[in-house]
Amino acid sequence: MNRTGGAAIRRKALRRGSFSESLAVWALRLRGYRIMARNFRCPFGEIDIVARKGDTIAFVEVKARASVADAVDAVSAEAQQRIANAGEAWIGRQRDWEKLSWRFDIVAVLPRRWPVHLPDAF
Repeated sequence: MNRTGGAAIRRKALRRGSFSESLAVWALRLRGYRIMARNFRCPFGEIDIVARKGDTIAFVEVKARASVADAVDAVSAEAQQRIANAGEAWIGRQRDWEKLSWRFDIVAVLPRRWPVHLPDAF
């Protein structure tokens, strides 16, 4: 494959990812979550969405896949560790960190369906 084809594939994947994350944000907002951050990055890892409901923080990984099972399987143990490390870094920056509880969720974005929120997925 030539360079131009690879760049086009990457752009398409980035657009799909951005669209999937936007759908996930709306699904979470409709469930009463406040979005604290999107695409939080630090030296330890990255988190797609940081959402808050009350004193609970949800570090959310968004996966666009054909099924919920495929989305869950796509979050490898290594990815889970990077998300956990980034989550600890995010929590450490919060003034009220001592009263917060946190968990790691997955939002599966499926074809022609509303996103499926899986709280405490890992």
